Amino acid sequence: MTLRKMPDRHGSDRIAPVPALIYDRMRAQPNAIAISGGHREFTYRQLQNLTNEIRQRLWLAGVRKNDVVALLMGPSPEFVAAALAVLSVGAAYLPIAKNCPAERILMMMADSGTRCLISTSGTGDEIHIPPDVFHIKLDQGLAWPTTEDVSSVYVEAEPGSLAYLIYTSGSTGIPKGVEISHRSLSYLVDWHNRAFSITQEDRTSQIASLSFDAAVWEIWPCLVAGATLCIAEDAERKDANRLRKWLQNERITVAFVPTVLAEELMAMTWRQTAALRLLLTGGEALRAYPPRNLPFTLVNNYGLTECTVVSTSAPVRPNHTSSTRPPIGFPIDYAEVHILRQDLTPVAPGETGEIYIGGSSLALRYRNRADLTAEKFIPNPFDKTPGARLFRTGDLGKILDDGQIQFAGRLDNQVKIRGFRIELAEVEAAIVRHPAVGQCAVTTRGEGIEKQIIAYVVPAGVKFGIDEVRRFVGNALPDYMIPSDFVLLDRLPTNLNGKVDFAALPVPSRALAGLEDKVAPRTEIERQIASIVGGLLKVDEIGVEDNLFLLGGHSLFAAQLIARLREQFHLEVQLLSVFESPTIANLAALIKDGVTARSARAAG
Repeated sequence: MTLRKMPDRHGSDRIAPVPALIYDRMRAQPNAIAISGGHREFTYRQLQNLTNEIRQRLWLAGVRKNDVVALLMGPSPEFVAAALAVLSVGAAYLPIAKNCPAERILMMMADSGTRCLISTSGTGDEIHIPPDVFHIKLDQGLAWPTTEDVSSVYVEAEPGSLAYLIYTSGSTGIPKGVEISHRSLSYLVDWHNRAFSITQEDRTSQIASLSFDAAVWEIWPCLVAGATLCIAEDAERKDANRLRKWLQNERITVAFVPTVLAEELMAMTWRQTAALRLLLTGGEALRAYPPRNLPFTLVNNYGLTECTVVSTSAPVRPNHTSSTRPPIGFPIDYAEVHILRQDLTPVAPGETGEIYIGGSSLALRYRNRADLTAEKFIPNPFDKTPGARLFRTGDLGKILDDGQIQFAGRLDNQVKIRGFRIELAEVEAAIVRHPAVGQCAVTTRGEGIEKQIIAYVVPAGVKFGIDEVRRFVGNALPDYMIPSDFVLLDRLPTNLNGKVDFAALPVPSRALAGLEDKVAPRTEIERQIASIVGGLLKVDEIGVEDNLFLLGGHSLFAAQLIARLREQFHLEVQLLSVFESPTIANLAALIKDGVTARSARAAG
């Protein structure tokens, strides 16, 4: 059977919109803790008061139904209140990571038709906000007098209206905005809270980047259920050891963690008395089954931004004998899954085909991209309901004997790294915009947390430095999309069809990466780190700009390096920092900043 569908349990529009459900909670349990994080706690009454204040400011700024409001903020109670305020005036919110490059921020605001930008002091100050965009800074008072009473302003959201807009990597080099309706958001929340039995007693985590759609999944089901949303600090979001400690100390009961971090957490020792009962994961193909002694259940999930975060889900049971990766589960309520051939006919049981998602959770469209919308959202040949659609995921899969779906890779050049969906074509497009670059091919090397983006660059006849190109790309792309290494080539290898032969691309080395002149350690900190790295990798000479993973580094090496750095400098270095910036120079900068901060605290 190639079609798997969980029936809608509530009829088309019987579920109330998320803002209404949360306001019901605010009235029912005003003194319960709604949000905890950054050494602060907000009750549901306090969250309501802050939301109402922001809502009034939005209304006075002229924000109305169907407008788009950009939120340029870090994870905080203020972000949650701002997003809820936007929804409660009938507008839609666009989350933007606070470290997003200015060029990308302005592109998303222009493409979305952003009516208003909400930020805090110190965030986005370097961006030249267009004059037609009203800018609200939450930590500043009202900039205009008013006698208008707007305290009761509330706009009931229509099921088919836009709730939020998230931009994902685009194969043409331009990010594409995915529009999600209130109906789809309500269905996600309803399924989640029933499937995982979320109650007022739960303490759920907020770990994902706010510009990643997993944050939608973390925030809204928790508040609708009347539970407590616990916001992790930056240090806990990237380092598995710190994250485990935080999850245990904060008595988190349900947490979503990207795949690579979940695999690390599974391998760790946990207190059997830990409050955690469910560890939800997704974003990449899960490579390992959980051990039998974990005190919580691991749940694997699969979905795309265009399908409102989650489409399939199931617990992963310990299985030490399986030679295959864990499956991605069964279709959730309101979603249907088809495994189809190229001609849209169902494959036979156990046969591999492309995964198509249907049901009530599909996005409305791509913003301003009618052509791409028509290409990816096609009429559903298996559903006679007017307007029924299927989304072409580009993912491959097959249905197993027990009805679960096995992920089997991609059809195209899209990858996932640390949970972020990346179109390598967008990275290539950003690189070739540099005037000195003639050709470029971008690929990945490694698996799991070791997976890295590598760019192979052919100059356009003009000499240039790799650091110059790296800085250029960094002004256009977020950190997670910047290649770990740039390899200079005279020409790109091609196959008989004239296309780039990715299998023939050389493994990066110091010479290929334009590092013939090795940069020796320049400071005492760099010398100490070089000594530690040399001992672990058994390498005599290491340049401070060399990529440590191209010299033989791996996951175990990274863990050992962090332990040695902690012992040497009495500082914690996040594991993800090693993978994102795997050079001695970058590690030395992190250590220096940590030492400086520690000295400042001691002096104060």
